[in-house]
Formats: sequence, structure tokens, C-alpha cells
Amino acid sequence: MLLALFVASAGVIWIAGIKLSDTTDVLAERLHLGSALGGLILLAIATNLPEIAITGSAALAGQLDVAVGNILGGIAIQTVVLVVLDAAGVRPRSPLTRLAASLVLVLEGALVVIVLAVVVMGTQLLPNLVFARLAPASVVIAALWVVGLVLLNRAGNGLPWREGGDAPDSQPEPRGHSRAKKEKIASDKGVSTSRAALVFGVAAIATLVAGVAIERSGEEFFRRLGLSGIIFGATVLAAATSLPELSTGLTSTRLGDYKLAISDIFGGNAFLPVLFLLATLLSGKPVLPTAHNTDIYLTALGIVLTIVFMTGLIFRPARQYARMGPDSIAVLIIYLVGIVGLATIAG
Repeated sequence: MLLALFVASAGVIWIAGIKLSDTTDVLAERLHLGSALGGLILLAIATNLPEIAITGSAALAGQLDVAVGNILGGIAIQTVVLVVLDAAGVRPRSPLTRLAASLVLVLEGALVVIVLAVVVMGTQLLPNLVFARLAPASVVIAALWVVGLVLLNRAGNGLPWREGGDAPDSQPEPRGHSRAKKEKIASDKGVSTSRAALVFGVAAIATLVAGVAIERSGEEFFRRLGLSGIIFGATVLAAATSLPELSTGLTSTRLGDYKLAISDIFGGNAFLPVLFLLATLLSGKPVLPTAHNTDIYLTALGIVLTIVFMTGLIFRPARQYARMGPDSIAVLIIYLVGIVGLATIAG
């Protein structure tokens, strides 16, 4: 029954995640939020509702190791989603980072690295540094995320570089064109703004409920199999909650919007550490100072994987091997080796 509930919850997250992505794009286009700061925040929250639900549920239950493992493990495995998109979603056959190369994406990756560096710093602070249920590290992370979004929003309007920071011979259409196409499809089908908002609300509630169910059922099921909460949160649970990102990314790459596919992953990864603020508020104590060495390990793994793809965006590899660019192959190998190393630490 636990396994059935886990699988059913994952299915709900997949289906509801697709609806969330589609309706979010429709609403962002019709409310003219697509490239605005409000749109970036809306998209970040919408695509990470499963992680929000799991973090809140785990924090209220006092299972901070699951909450922290899901957040930091989610960053690593969502970066690996780009490997899947590179292998399955790019047409014509070319490395994903070659077609999507842009200085704006490099800046988005840099925001992920900076936020994760502050996460490591926060783990070293004293656990009694808390006021009004707020811890300094989680507040700084949230502030950095907002400042980063403001700067990225400005960068999205054009950088003082040739081609506005976009590499030559990258995707022919501008980033985000797939959102306009989704909105047009919805309009052609007669989907009103109110209906889109209703579907968004229902999908959000379904995702939140499924997120709690998948965390509770999965944690108990895999605990009985002998899998620690840390390994479970960083692998199985993080993979299940990354399903919406996978679906959204495949849709973007199918429509030729490779820059948006990478941007959604980097944007979601930069937002996930903000959930430490939520966990601190709900649990009543700082989360990061109680982090284990496995949590710091996962943070470093997320930084390394992000930098590999940032390097790919700069060097723009031209050749593929096994339908993947060399940066994707490197990320896949590093992730697998990293999880083996995590198991030795957690064990």
C-alpha cells in the first residue's frame, strides 16, 4: 500500500506538473508577466510546489534530514535533468549547451553557485542565532535570490555585449518563445484566463497534497527497506519531485526553446535553498546549523554539476557522444560517482 501510494502520488505530481507549467505560461503571457520579476517568481514557485509541500511537511514532522536532503539533493538531480533533455529533447542533433549558449544563462548558473556557497557558510553558524523564528543564513539566501532575480531580469532585456550576450548560431528564436506558443494554443482552444487560473489552482492543490503523500509514504516504505532518510531524500524523493521539471523541459526542447529549458532548471535550483527559510519558520529552529556532513557534500555536488554546465555554455561543444554533449556525460558520471560517495558517508 505504501508503494502504491508513492507511485500514485508521483503520477499526480507528473500530471499536475504539466498542467501547472502550461497554465503558468498562459497566465504569465496574458498578465504580461512573462519576462517581468513577478513572472520569474511565479514560475519558480509553481515549478517547485512538490518541494515546497515536502519541505513544509518534513519540517512540521521534525524530519529535518528529509527536508534538507530533498532540497539539496533536488538541486543535484534537477541538474541531471539537463542530461536527459540533451539526450532526448534536442533536434537537430547537437549538444544542448551549444544551441542554448547565452551569457544570461551563465549568470543564472552563477546565482545557483552563489546561493549554494552561502548554504555552506550557513552550516557553520551557531545554532542559537535565531530571532522571531528567523535565522540569518536563510534570510540572506532569500535576499540573494531576490537580488539575483532583479539582476537577471535586467540582463534578460539585453547585455552590453555583441548579440546581447547570445552566442551566434544558437537557437534561431528568442528565449521564451515557447510560452507564447502555449498561450496561442490555449487561445485557439478557447481557454479563458479564468479557466486557466482555475486549472492552475486545482493543479497546485493536487501537487501540494501529492507532495505530502509522496514524502510520508516514501519515507516509511524505503525506511523499511533500510534506506536512510538522507539517501532517500537526495535520490528517490528528489527524482520524484523533479518530474514536473522533466516534463516542462521536454516541452520546451520539443518547441526549440533550449534556452528556456536550461533557464527553468537553473531558476528552480536557485529557488530551492530559499525553502530553508520556510523550514526554519515551521520548525522554529535554524535548519542549516544542524546540517550533517552529507548535506554539505550534496551542496558541493550541486555546485560542481552546475559549473560543468556553465563551462559547456561558454565552450559550446560541437560533438556528441551517445547522443549527449561531453558536458552532459561529465555531469552524469560525476553525479553517479557522487551518489556512491554519499552512500559511504551516510552509511
